[in-house]
Amino acid sequence: MKFYILDSSEALLQSAMDFIIGGLAGAGATIFTNPMDVVKTRLQLQGELRSRKEQPRQYRGLFHGLYVIAKADGVLALQKGLTPAVVFGFCMNSVRLGTYHAAEVQGWTQSTGSVNVQKAAFWAGASGFMSGLVANPMSVVKTRLQAAAHPSVAVGQQHMYTGTIDALMKIYKTEGFRGFFAGVHASCLRLAIGSSAQLTTFSILKEQLIANGFCQNSPALLACVASLACGILCVLLETPLDVVSTRIFNQGTSSKGDLMYKGVFDCLKKILKTEGVYGLYKGFGPLYLRIAPHTTLSLVIWDMLNITFEKKR
Repeated sequence: MKFYILDSSEALLQSAMDFIIGGLAGAGATIFTNPMDVVKTRLQLQGELRSRKEQPRQYRGLFHGLYVIAKADGVLALQKGLTPAVVFGFCMNSVRLGTYHAAEVQGWTQSTGSVNVQKAAFWAGASGFMSGLVANPMSVVKTRLQAAAHPSVAVGQQHMYTGTIDALMKIYKTEGFRGFFAGVHASCLRLAIGSSAQLTTFSILKEQLIANGFCQNSPALLACVASLACGILCVLLETPLDVVSTRIFNQGTSSKGDLMYKGVFDCLKKILKTEGVYGLYKGFGPLYLRIAPHTTLSLVIWDMLNITFEKKR
């Protein structure tokens, strides 16, 4: 890791570039992985609070989901919610990757010149938590737009929005400012855990690969190998909280007229009671196929942009 002594203007530019580079990496990766996110959202809402035997099966898995959505709503429906997804990717990753990279540059993730697991996990988790706060409004809009479907394949609460701006206006009108922060606790917790696992593992794997003589002359391949490995751990830890986030983002009212879920733990309890552990891992396949390439693309882009910027500087 290189350390630099910067004057105030250079330090400000460096800090701004850390956040912009992180945001561009996340937004760029989102364009390619959004169809997986659409299928993942539908699978997580399918059979909401019903036992496994009673659950409808409009979507029988990733590839069937892609086919059904394209057939019922058209091929373009596979990119539903793309605008808020890209904005979400930029906002979330600018804060998450920007904060973590700033901590790396300052040496806050290291001890005696190498990555310290506890320090790296803390800064990765803290950056993920903060990114959840900033990006939550776009996550709510993205989820609701992705869930909206033709009646024959509709699952979960259906919110009729014509686009991102219309969604923002209607959410504010009907739910107030609090509506933009529905599920924020689950989202922040998910991103804190996921970022801690992802970025800490990414940093350690890169360091170990270099120390053992792998990919020393190919930074792109180094970032690719490290990111593929950390994607698996990330999905295993994130999926239950991702299901909870999706349900709360999209929730409607129960038969009694109140909200289906009162919070993270209420949602977890109800899913476990009615759907079992299976319910907490709905959408695992498409979530992995979204997170794995998204992790690879965003971390590789992030690494390459950082290297390019450091060389120019």
